[in-house]
Amino acid sequence: MTTKDQFDHQVKGGLIVSCQALPEEPLHSSFIMGRMALAAKQGGAVGIRANSSQDIKEIKGQVDLPVIGIVKSDYPDADAFITPTIKEVDDLMAVKPDVIALDATASKRPGGQTLMDFLKEVKDKYPNQLLMADCSTYEEALQADQLGFDYIGTTLVGYTDQSRGTKIEAGDFELIRRILKSVSTPVVAEGNIDSPEKAKRVLDLGVHTVVVGSSITRPQVLTQRFVDKIKE
Repeated sequence: MTTKDQFDHQVKGGLIVSCQALPEEPLHSSFIMGRMALAAKQGGAVGIRANSSQDIKEIKGQVDLPVIGIVKSDYPDADAFITPTIKEVDDLMAVKPDVIALDATASKRPGGQTLMDFLKEVKDKYPNQLLMADCSTYEEALQADQLGFDYIGTTLVGYTDQSRGTKIEAGDFELIRRILKSVSTPVVAEGNIDSPEKAKRVLDLGVHTVVVGSSITRPQVLTQRFVDKIKE
């Protein structure tokens, strides 16, 4: 199992590429995500973020980069959706990602479970597993730091009810700068870091590593940007 020192050394100051395609997307395929991860490695990525044990298994067969694993699951009684219960953690542990990211937002959790109780459940069952907190607000990042997560990500900024309308780059990444000043946990910049310039800037500000997804691995998103610009 990867230690924190090992993961820190592997990804510090580098680019992690999120290789994900949901069932309704044209590239939805573990085979394709494996090749996407290989392309990311060839381009210089230091790590991969991936969704589902099937995709992670394929990716691990293609590259030797560290993997942040998640399972996106929707529950009728909840808004939290990134690895929200122990069921998804169990599924991921079958393929042993280096880090597992959990929804650490204030969004309603399945069964009304608190984040503190969920984190305890995970740590009791898998005490040596590295865990990342996917957050959407400054307050959530502070809580994640206090709860003892190994990494804090800005993954869900702008995607939750409590962060709706927030732009990660606003005020020269003011939210990230506030978080960096307030926590001792390594910060992972993620979520709408959609240009090389933004990735470079957040690293210069002091984040541990940066994750970029759609702007690299979702061709439909890239195509739409070109089309929208042409139509202006």
